[in-house]
Amino acid sequence: MSDPAASVNGDPAAAAPLAIAPKPQKLSGGRRAAIWSLIVLASVIGLITILTVWVNRQLLDNGQFRNSSAQLVQDPQVRGALSIYLVNQLYDNVNVAGQLEKQLPTQVKPLAGPVAAGLRQPAVNAVSFLLSRSRVQQAFVNSAGIAHEKLINVLENKTGYGISTGNGVVTLDLSALVKQLGTELGLPSTALDKIPPGTGVITVMKSNQLNAAQQGVRAIRVMSVWLIVLVLVLYGLAMYLARGRRRETLRDIGWAFVLIGLIALVVHRVAGNYAVDALAQPGYRPAAHQLWLIESTILADTGRAVVFYGLVMVLGATLAGSHQFAVSFRRWVAPALAVRPGMSWGVLGGAYLLLVLWGPTHALRTVWGVLLLAALLALGYEVLRRQTLAENPDAAERGAEREAKVHTLGARAASHRPHHTPTARTPSHAEEIRHLHDLHEAGALTDDEFDQAKKLALSG
Repeated sequence: MSDPAASVNGDPAAAAPLAIAPKPQKLSGGRRAAIWSLIVLASVIGLITILTVWVNRQLLDNGQFRNSSAQLVQDPQVRGALSIYLVNQLYDNVNVAGQLEKQLPTQVKPLAGPVAAGLRQPAVNAVSFLLSRSRVQQAFVNSAGIAHEKLINVLENKTGYGISTGNGVVTLDLSALVKQLGTELGLPSTALDKIPPGTGVITVMKSNQLNAAQQGVRAIRVMSVWLIVLVLVLYGLAMYLARGRRRETLRDIGWAFVLIGLIALVVHRVAGNYAVDALAQPGYRPAAHQLWLIESTILADTGRAVVFYGLVMVLGATLAGSHQFAVSFRRWVAPALAVRPGMSWGVLGGAYLLLVLWGPTHALRTVWGVLLLAALLALGYEVLRRQTLAENPDAAERGAEREAKVHTLGARAASHRPHHTPTARTPSHAEEIRHLHDLHEAGALTDDEFDQAKKLALSG
């Protein structure tokens, strides 16, 4: 048992000297420069990696592109811009006024022009309503998905859908929606059949742009995988060179993670808005902003995930440091780590499972992200646990004393609880008289005493 003289108010942990973590060793100027060079280089490459991963997973993946297209057509601002485009395509390629003039009575034929102009805005509203229907939205998603698949085939130097890399032009065909709009407006099929083939077709990429785009896609495919490995190797090399100051180096790497994650979020918000304002026409800017936000969702999620991972590393390095609050925290948790290690692992695992179920970032909704965070948390926790127990050799003894104190307090509280004894049942008159009769027969009561007691029993 611990020395009672070393305790204050019966708590040995209150007066025991705090175990101070060993001071970090000093590094030579050359090693310090090499470590910081590796951290800076890995951080720059890490930012490039975030951008390449975003392009590869969101813009080059057909399944993700279809999901994004579904979100786009469900957005009111995007539907409004698309409705204006489709109505403009219809009015530019079909003589709406002439078709109305043919159907109107003779006396009102001169009103065909004003009526056609007046129907333009109701037509936009009608198209927006059509685009809110699931069947039309699915047609849009299918058109966008086919166009995206054509684009990926061309960019990866494949063939498909009659497209070759020599003369390929990737388009998004919305002509079916234009014709459906004309039908909803009551235009005859003979007029709709005369719509030029290129109506409602948006050119995504021309053949003279393919060479550079193909090279870029190949580079992105490679970089999105191998740059991650390179970043981890560079950070690992910095940790290896920082022997004696690895905790401080881990903290610096954590802050580097936070920085590149914040830069990715700035790119998502500021740079995207600037590009949209510079490239989109004023009438289409709200829809273009929504388009950018939807198509850059993974970029924002990745940025937030990197910030989160960096803060976890900073927190772990801080708790393992020599600051007074960190030392006090380790001494406080040491008994629990020594006496009940399974419970501490269970608490960590439960918190981790809740985080995964929440899935606040894209990384926590992927297998690699879940496994990476699990490995980082388990490694950091085990290192911190071993350091804590090494600094507090009396942790097991203090833990046993703490549990004994808790048990004693529980027993003391239980002993002070009121005990409810069962209330004795009041005997009936017949039972009382029978008892008096037994006493009288046994000679314990005289005749007079028996008569008097019987009268009292009957009167009660």
